[in-house]
This record gives sequence, structure tokens and C-alpha cells, in this order.
Amino acid sequence: MCRRLLLIQPRAPPPAARLGLSVSVSPPPPLSSERNQPSRSLGASGEMLSSAMQSLELREQDLTEMGSLIQSRVVLEVSTQVQTLLDSLDSATLDIAVTGESGAGKSTLVNALRGLSDSDPRAAPTGVVETTAEPTPYPHPGLPSVRLWDLPGTGTPSFRAERYLEQVGLMHFDFFLLVASERFRESHAQLAQALASAGRRFYFIRTKVDQDLRASCRRRPGRCQEGQVLGEIRADCARQLEKEGVAAPRVFLLSAFQLHRFDFPRLQATLAEELAGHKRHALLLALPALTAEAVGRRKETLRRHVWKKALLASLVSALPGLPLQLNVPMLVETLGSYRRSFGLDEESLGVLARAGAGSPQRLRAQVRSALGRELSPAAVRDVLSQAALCGQVAARLARTRLPLLENLVAGGISFVAAYFLLHSALEDFAGDAQRVLEAAYGTEEEGGPCDPPDPGFLFD
Repeated sequence: MCRRLLLIQPRAPPPAARLGLSVSVSPPPPLSSERNQPSRSLGASGEMLSSAMQSLELREQDLTEMGSLIQSRVVLEVSTQVQTLLDSLDSATLDIAVTGESGAGKSTLVNALRGLSDSDPRAAPTGVVETTAEPTPYPHPGLPSVRLWDLPGTGTPSFRAERYLEQVGLMHFDFFLLVASERFRESHAQLAQALASAGRRFYFIRTKVDQDLRASCRRRPGRCQEGQVLGEIRADCARQLEKEGVAAPRVFLLSAFQLHRFDFPRLQATLAEELAGHKRHALLLALPALTAEAVGRRKETLRRHVWKKALLASLVSALPGLPLQLNVPMLVETLGSYRRSFGLDEESLGVLARAGAGSPQRLRAQVRSALGRELSPAAVRDVLSQAALCGQVAARLARTRLPLLENLVAGGISFVAAYFLLHSALEDFAGDAQRVLEAAYGTEEEGGPCDPPDPGFLFD
């Protein structure tokens, strides 16, 4: 999460700048013949950087949004507004209710969706008896404004769906995950009907399908097909809900201990389609990205806001008397949040390894990008310095693609360098994440469709 930027009030700018008018800046002195040849001064890496920067393109939408912020505004005012936009993005709330009968594995699912094991100190309590007496919020470890609420179990003889929803606070939540296991019960239909009648978005989650598969294949050895069994379970749940008056029910089959399998990717894609704005951004960053498609969606939602981070960095360096290096701490923090979002930090890799998805050394070996392996202020300064050496490329981009920054030549150059750094890091981190997932889930020995690994028992 980006800390609020504290700007030291600079010396008073010229009158024209105070009024937000364009300030004429003398062009920089011509570069020497040596500086005009990046390949000689920077080597192969500098030549690649120069080529990449020349091909860098900004979306018209980004340019339009930047234009609405920069035009006729002084630097401090623009930087404050950009920071406000970033703060509103980071503080967007998302409240997800996880409800259903006792023993269905609600608490274990809450932990899995937060990327935690049941043994983690931050995890929701689990056990063989009902452990949730009242609605309990569990913040996401990396995004505190995203909360998964573990609601008390349903299915008791005195259960009444309408009263239950009133007690837990129906309107407080953005959507409900209605969790069931083993077989469909009347309480499931009652709760689904009540949610539909109230116009609340809900998704029916059938948990423990790994156990269902094992049981079915033991009953029908030699004739068990995973796809067929899962299709039968999914169709039965939908049929029962439709029988009780729920139109077009959304049914998803999950295993909290094997979240990368079954319908979890489809659930993620559905939620991403049906949420909008900042809540969609929060969802895409909060739920575990366990497939290449999920990694791609996460990269795209982060990339949409790269220009804000880069613009803020360029505005800092454009203030009189403040050097380019002042934006380095902010860029390091931003890159650190990207790295954690893709599960490339030591803690995330350790959690994945402890879940049995490969050794830490094997997973760590898949992180091949320089900033993915080692993120430090020195590494960030190095990339920014190389970008600054390609001054002619940056100045041309500032004039042709970013005319609104032409009155801030230093800021324009800094913007290009910061944008290139963040944009390329996102691409690299996404590639690293996909390799880690392939090593964790795609190349390991797995049992056949009738013999999935035994996860033990799931408790609520």
C-alpha cells in the first residue's frame, strides 16, 4: 500500500508556474558523440533499454486522464490529486460473506481465500464443532480493506433464513458465498431463496468435492471419470436450487485444500466480470492468482494505474531543487507491493512450499527477473539512471507522446523512466509468477482422476 507522499515545500516557483502556466525551458546542451551512442556507454543492457523505450506506448485513455489532471494546475496541486486517486484505490472496501451450514468448511474456505493455512496465527479458527458464534471479519493479510466474513452456521431445527440474514446484516456485504458440502439440504434452498428475494448477489459453493470424487471412485472402480462425477454434482445442485425457485443459479465446486483445481478459476473470472471499479481491483488483488489467466488479470488491473505512480514520481523530481532520487523510495515500495501481489516474496514462496507445492529452492529458482530476485534502492536507481542516459529518447517521447509535460522537461524525462521501470517490472513479475505456478502445480506427479491426493478432513 502506498504511503501518503510528504512533500517539502520548495522555494517559491516563478510567477508563471504559480499560475499554472507553461514555463519555457531551455533545451539541454547537445550530447557528446559518446553520449549519443548508448550502446557504447551502457553496453548491451543499455542498447536493449533504449530500444524498449523507443517502442514504449501509452494508452490514449491514460493520456486523457493525465491531461485532465495536469492542464492549468501547479505541480503541488497535481501531486496531491494523484495521491488522492491512489489512496482511494488502496482504501476501497470489499466485504465478502461466507455462510452455510455447520461443518461445511466455511472457516477453512475463508482461510484458503486469504492465502492462509488453518495453522497460521492469522487464520480463522477451525474445528470439529461449530466455531463461529457471530459474524467475524477476517481482513486479507495484504489488503486490510478486503474482509472475508465468517458467518454463523445454518441448518439448525430453528433456522429461519429471513431472520438469519437480518441478524448477520444482509446489506453490509457486497456478495455472499453460500457454502454446502456432501449433499443438498433444505436450509440451502431457504437461504438461497431469501438472498434472491432480497436482490443480493450470491454464489452457491459446493466444498469438499475432492472427497466426493474419492468416494465416488471407490464405489465405481474402473468406471470413474472425474469430469462426469463433477458434472453430476454440479447439475444436481443447480436442479435442487431451481426446484426451490432460484432462477439461473451459479454453482461452483471447490476444495479448500486444492484451490487451484475444480471451479475456483471459473469463480474468480465470474466475480471479476460482475464487480466494477475499485471493488473489482480489490478482488483481483485479494483472491489467490493460481492460473495463468488470473495472473494476467492481476497484471492488467495493476497496469491500469502505472501512469499514476509514474506521474507522481515525475512531479516530485520536477519540483525546484529536488533531485530525481527522491522518488526512489516510493518506487521501491510500489515494486515491493507488485512483487507480493504475484507471490514472489520469500513469505509467499514459503507458504506455497509448506502447502506441498514444491521445495522453496525449486520455487525460488523460477524467479528469474532481476527485481524479482533482489529488490533494493540500488537496483531501482540503476534502472532509472540507465533510462536517464537515453535522454534523447526520453525527451522525444515527452514532446510527442506527452505534450502536457513539455513545460516540465525534467519531469517528462523522469516520467518516462519511472513508467518504463514499473511497466517492465509488471511484465517480468507476471512471467515469474507463471513459472512458479507451473513448478508448483503443473509438473508434479499427480494421481489419476479416480485417485486425487487425500487432503484429510475439512472442518468448519
